Amino acid sequence: MIKYLLYKTGYALLTLFGVVTVIFFLFTVLPGDPARMMLDQNENSEQLAIIKKKYGFDQPVSKQYLYYLNDLSVLSFHSRNPNDYTYLTEGKYNAAKLFIIGNTTTVLKTPYLRESFQKNGKKVTQVIGDTLPNTVVLATSAIIIAIIIGIILGILSALYKDTWIDRLIALVSTLGMSVPSFFAAILFAWVFGFLLHKYTHLDMTGSLYEVDDFGEGKYIKWKNLILPAIVLGIRPLAVVIQLMRNSLLEVFSQDYIRTARAKGLSEIRIIRKHALKNALNPVVTAISGWFASMLAGAVFVEYIFGWNGLGKEVVEALNTLDLPVIMGSVLVIAATFVVINILVDIIYAYLDPRIRLS
Repeated sequence: MIKYLLYKTGYALLTLFGVVTVIFFLFTVLPGDPARMMLDQNENSEQLAIIKKKYGFDQPVSKQYLYYLNDLSVLSFHSRNPNDYTYLTEGKYNAAKLFIIGNTTTVLKTPYLRESFQKNGKKVTQVIGDTLPNTVVLATSAIIIAIIIGIILGILSALYKDTWIDRLIALVSTLGMSVPSFFAAILFAWVFGFLLHKYTHLDMTGSLYEVDDFGEGKYIKWKNLILPAIVLGIRPLAVVIQLMRNSLLEVFSQDYIRTARAKGLSEIRIIRKHALKNALNPVVTAISGWFASMLAGAVFVEYIFGWNGLGKEVVEALNTLDLPVIMGSVLVIAATFVVINILVDIIYAYLDPRIRLS
């Protein structure tokens, strides 16, 4: 298992290196001068030169790329010259010095995602740290809804195959897959947050944390989670229903299930003890993929419901061309995909002994 994890970790690092390279060159070739964007209307030649030197924009693209890799790397190298971009500034890097060779200091540090262009020099790690937990709460709630309801409806659909119950559940899952998330978000917000507000007591917009009427502090408002979580969970719910139904029907055709029925075991016991665990492999695949996609795909849902998550932050960063925030957010999402894929492989090994043997 350790050898396998080392292999997957190496593969993950190689994948992330490719993502970093694509992201850097993609946003470097975009039209516009980042230094001018930062200064906005207060631009003059002296300030422009200072900004370009501070962020390394005055260097060739190849050197800027090396600077970016050095910023992201846990093991990095820094100049001892205060005029160089890689100078080990106290407030810039969170680092521990290892050793010094000549004019270069080698350090261990947390990845530095640089500073926002539009938030008065606020670190991108802080921007992501403020918004990512809200997105994780939303995505987790949505996937829990999809798992619980999807598995139950999938089991019912398999048990009542080709009946009106099966057809009704199939209709629901088809509608769930067909409706775009942004349209479902608008529809749910209008119906349940506006038309039926006096019955549901739900608001059209709102985030996890709200400021009280006196502005004295934040408090959690759980009811704001209901509508965006349901909307975000609709599409994975439809997938889980169909996968659970088809997988369970395939398991039901196996010899050991027929043997269990011949012994007189009830359907509930057969499903719980014998069929369910073996039918969950494709469902786990779908859930893992959808959970990672939710972190990236919650953009429209968060923006429409006013949910202060990473998706909403990315939309605002795109509107203002806040490149470090966009690049940092994409990197975090890519790293999430990689980590989830590794965890799914471990879960597979638990669910299926044949995978452990291979």
